[in-house]
Amino acid sequence: MDNLTIKEIHLGLLEKKFSALELARFYLDKIKKDPTDSFITVTEEEALLSAKRTDDLIAKKQDAPLLSGVPMAIKDVIMYEKTTCASKILQSYQAPYQATCIEKLLDQGVIILGKTNLDEFAMGASTENSAFKITKNPHDLKRVPGGSSGGSAAAVSADLCCCALGSDTGGSVRQPASFCGVVGFKPTYGAVSRYGLVAYASSLDQIGPIAKTSEDAEIIFDAIRGKDPKDSTSLQAGLTEEKKQPSELRIGIVKEYLSKGTDPEVTSIIRKAIKKMEDLGARIVDVELPNTKYAIPAYYLIATSECSSNLARFDGLKYGFSDQKDTLEKIYSFSRAEGFGREVKRRIMLGTYSLSAGYYEDFYLKAQKVRSLIRGDFQKAFKKADLIFAPVAPTPAFRISEKINDPIEMYLSDIFTVSANLAGIPAISVPAGDLNGLPVGLQIMGRYMEDKKVLQTAKIFK
Repeated sequence: MDNLTIKEIHLGLLEKKFSALELARFYLDKIKKDPTDSFITVTEEEALLSAKRTDDLIAKKQDAPLLSGVPMAIKDVIMYEKTTCASKILQSYQAPYQATCIEKLLDQGVIILGKTNLDEFAMGASTENSAFKITKNPHDLKRVPGGSSGGSAAAVSADLCCCALGSDTGGSVRQPASFCGVVGFKPTYGAVSRYGLVAYASSLDQIGPIAKTSEDAEIIFDAIRGKDPKDSTSLQAGLTEEKKQPSELRIGIVKEYLSKGTDPEVTSIIRKAIKKMEDLGARIVDVELPNTKYAIPAYYLIATSECSSNLARFDGLKYGFSDQKDTLEKIYSFSRAEGFGREVKRRIMLGTYSLSAGYYEDFYLKAQKVRSLIRGDFQKAFKKADLIFAPVAPTPAFRISEKINDPIEMYLSDIFTVSANLAGIPAISVPAGDLNGLPVGLQIMGRYMEDKKVLQTAKIFK
């Protein structure tokens, strides 16, 4: 039962090769021996009950949805059961409701095995910022799995689940997928409801699937996408379903992404992926994204500003950790000081400074103007190209603690991914090769609402 895809699980259940209960127990046993520390919470009781319902459905010869009985993991920043966001301030918090994406998956019969580790409140690129544990990369336990959805990517890569959900604010699905050698898809902003996703940066956050194959990622995406009355930013219009053969595609290449700052061997692997498309008949064209050199500073100003606003609700009074003191001001300050980790505090402080009187126009407003320029760059580039190919990260997975004390170096891990979030376009990471046994991901970016074209092309690689 190792490394099964969604369709293989579905066929195996229908043909009685195994039961959903056997499958759930198989994965739960593997999680108990997990050397990667991918999970914060294991929902064993709920998983076994879900599996029994699937077996009962199949026994009655009723139609079982494609996702029925599929063992899945959920990033612990999405509301379901115990939801900690990998933070001390929420370490005992029980979600009072379920996220829209979770409701949709449960309606399809998915078996949720548990909640995966992450950088606290999804702020990080290595999953070293969790308040509870450091997740390791299954390909080398001395290296990081990426972040912030590192627990989800490591769990899929180590076959502790069939697939998982993550969230992507500046590359947090794609970068760990690249580091762990799996597929990670960030949909068009609004294609998946954010209701029930604990907000980091509301204008950038997007829930997305992490899976073993692009086909599995598409199946999960189709199950969770769509308009949600509980999320005003979710999309009403249907996504473009146009399909093209590789020979009909124009692949855009940004030269700056394949030059200075990128490991030469990573560049070589990405060029081989581009050559594969060219051999299939695709036309390779050069495109320019001149303002992406400002993407990292613009992203971190916008993201931290929104984070400082979103995290203001964690005040030590309404819910979560509270350090009881004799004055209201002390409750606020001591609860937040004790409850939040170092990276979260750093981003709250930076965001609060950017929004403060006298600095708003110089920092936050200017970053929003740069965001508009970056969005315009993509619109121009997509007049020449159908898709853009790029690296996911400048290097493969780095060693644990290698960058934890250098936040700027850590932030640069997202240099190729943040632009897609700023522009709101779909992007995917697919395995393209490996460097000394460490996976390297290819990033494929598409036009706004052309998620299906991105997924279709990704299937060529995995």
